[in-house]
Amino acid sequence: METIQSLFNGVAVGSIIALAAVGLTLTLGILRLSNFAHGDFLTIGAYLTWLVNSKGINIWLSMIVAALGTVILMLICEQLLWKPMRNKRSNSTTLIIISIGLALFLRNGILFIWGGSNQNYDLPILEAIDIGGVKIAYYRVIVIALTIVAIVALHLILKNTKIGKAMRAVADNIDLARVSGINVEQVVLFTWIITAVLTATGGGLYGLITTVRPNMGWFLILPMFAAISLGGIGNPYGAIAGGLIIGIAQELSVPFFGSEYKLAVALVIMIVILLVRPQGIFSK
Repeated sequence: METIQSLFNGVAVGSIIALAAVGLTLTLGILRLSNFAHGDFLTIGAYLTWLVNSKGINIWLSMIVAALGTVILMLICEQLLWKPMRNKRSNSTTLIIISIGLALFLRNGILFIWGGSNQNYDLPILEAIDIGGVKIAYYRVIVIALTIVAIVALHLILKNTKIGKAMRAVADNIDLARVSGINVEQVVLFTWIITAVLTATGGGLYGLITTVRPNMGWFLILPMFAAISLGGIGNPYGAIAGGLIIGIAQELSVPFFGSEYKLAVALVIMIVILLVRPQGIFSK
């Protein structure tokens, strides 16, 4: 029973990692940006959800408002940071250093505005669902269900819309896409919008199953990078699979090593994958 419980918890946590990792792999695949501030944008999504929810607004509407707020913030960073850096053709090392600085700026901004105390959503306490003796928390079921909805929506956007096809073309070859008449700057903006919505949703959902705290995204950034390494950089479907695998592996390791070694499990998985198959298990 304990293994089944850990497995289900792993799917819930893995769903959140998967949502955030998709946004991270999109920025890597399309924008060639290793964004170490990605986890802190997830934290901002959770805090904005909590802020709106604390005013007595429904939690689901709060998540929508939080997603819009995160979109605005990411687009501001695009105009002030990433676009000028692309125009200067800055190298990947410079971009990584800037993203780390942005991560520190965002995290300390959260501490300055809301303090370091843990926060909780204003939610009714619901009894866990009992399935064959396994206690399944109601909100973990919601997390998994909403993740499935978000993944299906993303699939439809990437496969069936003009902007989705343009994003795939830019990810394959940005120069060829540009000479083919694709508006690359428009693709960049849509990439940030989709990334922000997925990341903020991941943060909002994470707050459903844990407390909202300033460093929550920082502790998820390594599992996110492990997920995209496992799934193949630039492959959103691989990131989804990788996120689920990382989440399940972390939770199944708890009975053996304790919860304090979850990050170590993600790190070991990432190192092994990079050594054995650097392009990722699910990469072509």
